[in-house]
Amino acid sequence: MKAGFFITGTDTDVGKTWTTIALMRWFQMQGLTVVGMKPVAAGCEFQQGMLKNSDALLMQHYASVSLEYAQINPYAFAAAVSPHVARGDVEVSLTHIVDGFIDLQSLADVVLVEGAGGWYSPLSDVLDNAGLAQAMDLPVILVVGIRLGCINHARLTMSAIRQTGLSCAGWVAVQIDLMMPGFDGNLAFLHEVLDAPLLGVLPYSANADFEILATKLCLANWQKFDLHQEN
Repeated sequence: MKAGFFITGTDTDVGKTWTTIALMRWFQMQGLTVVGMKPVAAGCEFQQGMLKNSDALLMQHYASVSLEYAQINPYAFAAAVSPHVARGDVEVSLTHIVDGFIDLQSLADVVLVEGAGGWYSPLSDVLDNAGLAQAMDLPVILVVGIRLGCINHARLTMSAIRQTGLSCAGWVAVQIDLMMPGFDGNLAFLHEVLDAPLLGVLPYSANADFEILATKLCLANWQKFDLHQEN
């Protein structure tokens, strides 16, 4: 069985990477091999002679198999701005990204692909996360950072995912604001109005313990997204 999921968020800095790594650990706890991919990343730093992104390095560390950095993050840009600006004159090739994803599929049971920013955030002048997920034909997992404004952002993003024609495997709530009033009420409302299963709630944490965070997740129906079957 081969499965893949595209991880998107209601915005930037809502917990996509922590969710992605927690999902990697969850699948590994089910006895599956897993790798992560962050096709485009900005805000990278030079390490060992090349630009590297901290999120992609986490994916490399937690992967079930040994991978070269460029397999995980083929496009790394230095400036901490939107990738379509940070890329300068570098062409972001959709074909190159999809080919890399196909290669990763041959190496593990599950491939998790994390987008950059929100669903419609641009990766180049002609490509955004929605287009990338479409090209990969992956079911989407939506990460919702629970903070002021999250209900509107979550509902709009879920609607946009549906309009793209892709299936939504579910959503994950992340408590990113420890002092937010009405957390439980907001969570309950989203649970009622979002037309997709709630896969888990990640509690606020200053430093991630992915072993614990993984236990907060459950993808009970993940087998239905076998890439060798019709969804």
